[in-house]
Amino acid sequence: MNITIVGTGYVGLVTGTTLAELGNSVYCVDIDEKKVEGMKNGVVPIYEPNLEEMFLRNIQAERLFFTTDLKEALDKSEVIYLALPTPPGEDGSADLSYVLKVANDIGEMMTEYKVVVNKSTVPVGTADKVREVIASKTQIPFDVVSNPEFLREGFAVEDSMNPARVVVGASSEKAQDIMAKIYQPFTNTGIPIIFMDEKSSELTKYAANSFLAVKITFMNEIANYCEKVGADVDKVRLGMGSDDRIGHRFLFPGIGYGGSCFPKDVKALIRSGKQENFNFQILEATENVNIAQKVILVSEIEKYFGGNIEGKTIAMWGLAFKANTDDIREASSLDNIDLLLKKGAKIVAYDTIAESNVQKVLGDKIQYAKSMYEALESADALFIATEWPEFKNPNFELMAKKMKNKVIFDGRNMYPLEIPEQNGFFYKSIGRKTIVN
Repeated sequence: MNITIVGTGYVGLVTGTTLAELGNSVYCVDIDEKKVEGMKNGVVPIYEPNLEEMFLRNIQAERLFFTTDLKEALDKSEVIYLALPTPPGEDGSADLSYVLKVANDIGEMMTEYKVVVNKSTVPVGTADKVREVIASKTQIPFDVVSNPEFLREGFAVEDSMNPARVVVGASSEKAQDIMAKIYQPFTNTGIPIIFMDEKSSELTKYAANSFLAVKITFMNEIANYCEKVGADVDKVRLGMGSDDRIGHRFLFPGIGYGGSCFPKDVKALIRSGKQENFNFQILEATENVNIAQKVILVSEIEKYFGGNIEGKTIAMWGLAFKANTDDIREASSLDNIDLLLKKGAKIVAYDTIAESNVQKVLGDKIQYAKSMYEALESADALFIATEWPEFKNPNFELMAKKMKNKVIFDGRNMYPLEIPEQNGFFYKSIGRKTIVN
């Protein structure tokens, strides 16, 4: 089948590459000429494990194409996926201007039946708005479908090729049949496709992400309470997760959630509720707790240094909001850097994958190291902000030689407590006892 993907951000590029891998001819449209030219030449504009290999394979197989010309792609395709940004506005509501602008363009350009698929995360009722905009521009029949993505950054290729389920909101039987055909390679292997109305589909995405944000935040609250009463959050987590009604995933405490989805989607669902005179009290609490959790270690750093960190050098391992991605949107590292700089500290950071994105935001406000150990040179303390695999088994002897003080503030609970203790480090993590040497 011929398919157009409008938008080559994280969702659009992974979706387009996956659909090409399933045997479709996919035309990816973006207004950024430089980006499109780069992709034509095999340059993947985002970091995602295993994406480049699949990307290049489908370009070479002539199933994956890139263009800035929406009309050209539209004329070749029966199905149009909208994978456009829906950033939060000042009030937290999702900005649909990109989605509705492209819907308007489609309405003006289409010459035959199309299925328009909302892949972007959008508020309940967006399919109706897209339908209204297109209908105002054309008399040609079309259908609008909701098909939310459930990709985890860092595991997007795995999730896209082996989804737990496919959710499709469609009122039209014709559109359902077309979507079923697209996803037949999945349903043939037992992966369920769940059909529902468009509004339920739209809400499913927000509900799923918001629930996971709540789960993470609840675990962070438990971790903070563990420190008050002397319990160990790692043991509590294992005990809880062994209950199959709860499960082990998303129970890892740390310095809050970030990224492109959870913060934005929680805000948007809160705002959508208010528009219907409904208060998502649990989500409002989740958001407030997460804001505080992201910088919870800064006060601990101040406490260690007697209340004043002016002039102190803090090495920071990790800048991405999570491992295996270059995404720094809503990253806890940035919140901590901002607060530490305001308090007069100096930051030397290491993250080869996310560094260039941080430089675009912070410039030379912080220093950037070429290796994890270079970042430790004469550091007063180490702050671990991202759980990159290379940080899991460091050379503690070398760390001790490099650092001015053997002090670690670990926002991701990277090490069993006995490891820093055996190596003579002060070690402060989340929800566990503090190791004082």
